[in-house]
Amino acid sequence: MFQIIGVLVVFGMVFGGFTLAGGKFDIIVKALPFEMMMIGGAAVGAFLIGNAFGTVMQTLKDFGKLLSGSKWKQQDYVDLLTLLFQLTKTMKTKGVIALESHIEKPHESSIFSAYPKIMKDHFAVHFICDTLRMMTMNLEDPHQVEDAMEKQIEKHHHEAAGPAHALQTMADGLPALGIVAAVLGIIKTMGAIDSPPAVLGAKIGSALVGTFLGVFLAYGLVGPIAARLGQIYDEEAAFYKIIQAVLVAHLHGNAAQISVEIGRGNVPSDFQPSFGELEDAVSNAPTV
Repeated sequence: MFQIIGVLVVFGMVFGGFTLAGGKFDIIVKALPFEMMMIGGAAVGAFLIGNAFGTVMQTLKDFGKLLSGSKWKQQDYVDLLTLLFQLTKTMKTKGVIALESHIEKPHESSIFSAYPKIMKDHFAVHFICDTLRMMTMNLEDPHQVEDAMEKQIEKHHHEAAGPAHALQTMADGLPALGIVAAVLGIIKTMGAIDSPPAVLGAKIGSALVGTFLGVFLAYGLVGPIAARLGQIYDEEAAFYKIIQAVLVAHLHGNAAQISVEIGRGNVPSDFQPSFGELEDAVSNAPTV
């Protein structure tokens, strides 16, 4: 919602100020379709040249996140902490053998199946299961496990944030493409140098629309969109950091309740459940 308001404010302030200053829209409206074709078309073409097919498709898919924000909400963090509590408690009280059936076939696990939204995130499920599997193979050095998990998170985050980087590259290139369009407009104007001043003025004005459009799109729309997507990817990456915090705390020998409390401290403030809310969720978790 705030993004829509932001777009309206950008357009309202820029074009409203132009109007109040006595500006006329005739030249802009007349030149806009052609300038947009050159600048927008070139930007899209460069975007396709510079990115893999998967990045292009993911960018189109992720535009919905601008309005919905991070896919993880407060209840999802409570569910994650409860899931990790059940897994670490099972491992600590019933041993590795009791845990193996859950991490080898998570889709058939009574623990994982209780949290369908988390189950849809393949990285989260594999991240949990692979880490626990390493623990069952006697990799019990907390520092080694933490380092291995950190590298997995960094890799996943780098891949997930591809659309934000691609859009930022587009934003960086738009002012230059605006200059290209403006130069073409000047070339066109020079071809009619013997025209009356009024005609030359209109042609120069049309050329300058290209410079304006490139800068406006870069800093008023595409750049902010890239920045917002980057923020969302960072928010979603925090979900996996909690998995890391809880499992590393477990390796340090903490009780399951303490481990998830350490994880709760890493939940982003806007979504962080209280101590009591987490305690109630853990207490009401289905018995394995």
